[in-house]
Amino acid sequence: MPLRVGTRASNLATAQAEKVCSLLGDLGVETEIVFISTVGDEKTDLPLHEIGGQGVFVRALDDALKQGKIDMAVHSMKDIPAYRPAGLVTSAILARDSPCDYIVTDHDLEDIKIIGTSSTRRTAQLRRNLPWADIKPLRGNVNTRLSRLRTGEYDGIMLAEAGLQRLSMTLEGHRMDPKIHIPSPNQGTIAVATRNDPEITEIMSRIDDPGTRTDTMLERKVMEMIGGGCFTPLGIYCKDRMMLAEVLSLEGDRSFRLERRVSDLEDAGKFGQEVREKAGDLINEAFQSLGITHG
Repeated sequence: MPLRVGTRASNLATAQAEKVCSLLGDLGVETEIVFISTVGDEKTDLPLHEIGGQGVFVRALDDALKQGKIDMAVHSMKDIPAYRPAGLVTSAILARDSPCDYIVTDHDLEDIKIIGTSSTRRTAQLRRNLPWADIKPLRGNVNTRLSRLRTGEYDGIMLAEAGLQRLSMTLEGHRMDPKIHIPSPNQGTIAVATRNDPEITEIMSRIDDPGTRTDTMLERKVMEMIGGGCFTPLGIYCKDRMMLAEVLSLEGDRSFRLERRVSDLEDAGKFGQEVREKAGDLINEAFQSLGITHG
């Protein structure tokens, strides 16, 4: 009986699930894809923080796993919240693709007047790094965003470069340096969630990339300690244990940045706690702007 691979139905999510199926197929494991709709897919006209935050792309797949409707769920790892339901594990983390943000445009950066994104982090970083540009909201799948670019609503749109790579799209534009334009934690990484079933987890361990797992789990520990979710303009990026983190004001005019090598999860926790303490005013401001009390 084939393993049932749950995924959202967008072209990008499907491509990610097909990549997992291909890797498992190379091991002689038969699979079938099961499409599941999430709140994030159904409500594309609102910012993520208004429809439930980071977990809106994940909860329906988690429910399907817990109910036994699927055997695994494939995610962009950056969409997975820090806190996970009991009984579910991230049993495979694939080798990381590009962690970079990418501005799709045929303009030089200095000539971009209107750029599209609904991410608070990307908005704040763009306000700081491209202060001449007007940032306008943009959600939807990759093709929807590209179609709005082509109609002239925007001079450029910001996407994760990894998504373009997975869709085999080569588009004119500008790759943002991840050491300057620090990405979301785990950006560029595909993760597979399963029930904590030894038969399944043993199979998944064979497509797990140890180096990527180390870096991304260190990022997640920092994210967990900082808090803030999608409400706070927050970038976290780790490469070979060299950790970068940055918290910005919503307007991008103030920020706190920390960079150093971390040795293990405990050390990453201390790193995250230091960021939380020194950037607490920025984190609180982000929540207060939305009328949310943050403890």
